[in-house]
Amino acid sequence: MNRAQTDIEATRERLVEIATALLEERGSPALTMQELAIRAGMSPATVYRYFEDKDALLEALAEYWFRPKVAAMEEVVASDLPARRKMYEFFARRFTMMRKVYQADPVAFQSYIDIGNEHFEQVRSYVDLADHYLGVIIGEAMGEGFFAGLGVDETISLVNQMVAPYCAIGTMTMFMERLTEEKLARIIDAVFDGLSAADRGAKGVTDLRAA
Repeated sequence: MNRAQTDIEATRERLVEIATALLEERGSPALTMQELAIRAGMSPATVYRYFEDKDALLEALAEYWFRPKVAAMEEVVASDLPARRKMYEFFARRFTMMRKVYQADPVAFQSYIDIGNEHFEQVRSYVDLADHYLGVIIGEAMGEGFFAGLGVDETISLVNQMVAPYCAIGTMTMFMERLTEEKLARIIDAVFDGLSAADRGAKGVTDLRAA
């Protein structure tokens, strides 16, 4: 990589870090190209040399936010752990990262939720990537005999619903004080010990019945 390219990437990274600080301090409405330029001590025209528009900046912010989470997922998927343990680590490592951010500054954490909701297209690929890696783990689990009768896509959907408080940050904030790694481990054990296509009677009635 030549020096010019290295300098460009370093400046982009610095601008993303400044934008992150601006977002945490003042919330998503304050994150504009003009405000970024002021904070960085640059002209707006210079900032636009590195990010052609706000969407490009938001994509870089999303990459910055998800970078350690993606690294954690890739490390877990590449490990030689059994599938049950992999699934726990897959969710637990990202949860502890996000909990740390929340505990450091709940208001800033909410800013990330707000900007993610406002610009979901910039984060969708990371949601899809997480589902892809979860599918890999589920495929390995199926090879070990778990989730009998279910397809991979259906199992991804079911697992995501069951562990939503540990991975969906909007849901996480509502339950944060009650979320622990120990509870997550029990949920993952329940997933592996009970999830299958078998009908065990839960839906075997035609109408809801009063107790």
